[in-house]
Amino acid sequence: MDKHIPTITEMMDLSHTIAAPLFEGKKYAWEVLADIKDYILQLGPTLPADEFDNPAEGVWIAKDAKVFPSAYIGAPCIIDHEAEIRHCAFIRGSAIVGKKSVVGNSVELKNVVLFDNVETPHYNYVGDSVLGFHAHMGAGSITSNVKSDRLLVTIHGAEEEIPTGRKKVGAMLGDYVEVGCNSVLNPGTVIGAHSNIYPTSSVRGVVPGNCIYKAKDNIVEKR
Repeated sequence: MDKHIPTITEMMDLSHTIAAPLFEGKKYAWEVLADIKDYILQLGPTLPADEFDNPAEGVWIAKDAKVFPSAYIGAPCIIDHEAEIRHCAFIRGSAIVGKKSVVGNSVELKNVVLFDNVETPHYNYVGDSVLGFHAHMGAGSITSNVKSDRLLVTIHGAEEEIPTGRKKVGAMLGDYVEVGCNSVLNPGTVIGAHSNIYPTSSVRGVVPGNCIYKAKDNIVEKR
C-alpha cells in the first residue's frame, strides 16, 4: 500500500473543473485554499454572458443550472453548467460548484472547490476543502476544518508530515471518493482517488488511493 501523501495530479483530473488554472504551480490540493476567493473574482467577469447570469455582485450562475428558491448563495461564487442547488442550501461564499454537481438540502459550503459531478446531497458541511471529480459525500457526512486546540493544521501521512500554515483546512478528496453516511473527516484529511470510507467513520490523516477505510487500523486495498 502506497503511504506517501498524494499530490494534486495523483488525486484529481484537472480537466474536470473550471478551476484548473487555480491549481497551476501547486503540488498539494490544500495549497489552493488561500486563492479561491481571488480566483473567482478574476474568472467571473470573463464568463460568457450568454451562458452565465450575474444576479448579484460576485455571483455567477450558469443559465442551465437549477437553483431552488430557498437556497442562499453568497459572494463570491461560481455555479457551473447543469449544477443543482437544492432547497435550503447555504453557500457562504468563496465556492466553486462544478458542472452537474449537487448541493443538497441544508448543505453548507464555504471556501471550497467542487469538481464536476460532485454530490453533496444531504445535510453536509464542506468547508476549506477540495472535492475531486465524481466525489460523493453520504448523508450527514462533514468536513471538520478547525482543530479543537485552534492550532495550525498539519497533514499527517504515514511517513511524513507537512505543515499547511493554515488554521482552517478541511478535507481533500480525490476523484471518485465515496464517503459513507455520518462520517467526520477531521482537519487535514486527505483521501486518495477511488477510495471508500465506511459509514460513521472518524477519519484523520491520509487514506491512500484505491483503498477501503473500515477503521483507523483497518484500511485495505481494493482488489
